[in-house]
Amino acid sequence: MWANGSSPGPCFRPMNITLEERRLIASPWFAASFCTVGLASNLLALSVLAGARQSGGVSARSSFLTFLCGLVLTDFLGLLITGAIVVAQHAALFDWQAVDPSCRLCHFMGVAMVFFGLCPLLLGVTMASERYVGITRPFSRPRVTSLHRAWATVALVWVVALGLGLLPLLGLGHYTVQYPGSWCFLTLGTEPGDVAFGLLFALLGSLSVGLSFFLNTVSVATLCRVYHDREAAQQRPRDCEVEMMVQLVGIMVVASVCWMPLLVFIAQTLLQTPPVMSPSGQLVRATEHQLLIFLRVATWNQILDPWVYILFRRAVLRRLQPRVSTRPRALSLRPSLAQDVLREP
Repeated sequence: MWANGSSPGPCFRPMNITLEERRLIASPWFAASFCTVGLASNLLALSVLAGARQSGGVSARSSFLTFLCGLVLTDFLGLLITGAIVVAQHAALFDWQAVDPSCRLCHFMGVAMVFFGLCPLLLGVTMASERYVGITRPFSRPRVTSLHRAWATVALVWVVALGLGLLPLLGLGHYTVQYPGSWCFLTLGTEPGDVAFGLLFALLGSLSVGLSFFLNTVSVATLCRVYHDREAAQQRPRDCEVEMMVQLVGIMVVASVCWMPLLVFIAQTLLQTPPVMSPSGQLVRATEHQLLIFLRVATWNQILDPWVYILFRRAVLRRLQPRVSTRPRALSLRPSLAQDVLREP
């Protein structure tokens, strides 16, 4: 399969791998188990989020839950769509060139990989920005945030990620079948379009992670300063703000650990001299192995995201730390930072 031959289509390149090697690497049981666990985790998180939304709450928490719902929904659809293709390929070990000679399936999967890869990073920085404004600039944000406005922001993130994913179909770079022949992704080639698109993907993802780190650090520092203020600690306890920041920091850590190795590897490979890809379009086997490993690590983000919300809720944290629930109930129900500030003389 693709051994010592020319590339017959825009998404195919030489790949020296035998059917026996593919059987050892492509395990349908591992892929199916991985997807099942991920889908179940995201469904559980969606059900918990639905219960949290029905219980009501202040506007800041409602906006945060909307963004979080968009994140979990995106992770669920990402696992469902890309996982279905990978599991089917691993189970049948079909020849991609024979099944998809026009590269339509490969292009679809490439767009999906970029879209569902960027969305969690962009939604993470969106949530970090919303919490940063809500905590450090309470007067610059509306006291009542429209649910439609929050969903419109999520939709805007989806449009941006989809627009970037469609760039190879418009001529900037191209998607190709990747080792071991079971998935499609951007090409780590030497053509200007491939280099530009790959660096754009890596740069946008890295900037999202870096900006999230900066905004979350400032927000956490602000909350810590407020909590250490004796008068504020007596008048303005903010369990909701702390809960949201703990979840947001957890999402940021998961995204950084899962995605940064792949993003750095893409940029490093594209900028390497001499180029890693040969003129015929073949990658060094070690590079193909690394790309596959880093991609699998990045995919864990879609499984771990829902568990950050499930495990780091106040109901769970209070069981682990009973002292959190010993505070007076009247204080724990105080709404938001903006409302607390407005009540001050």
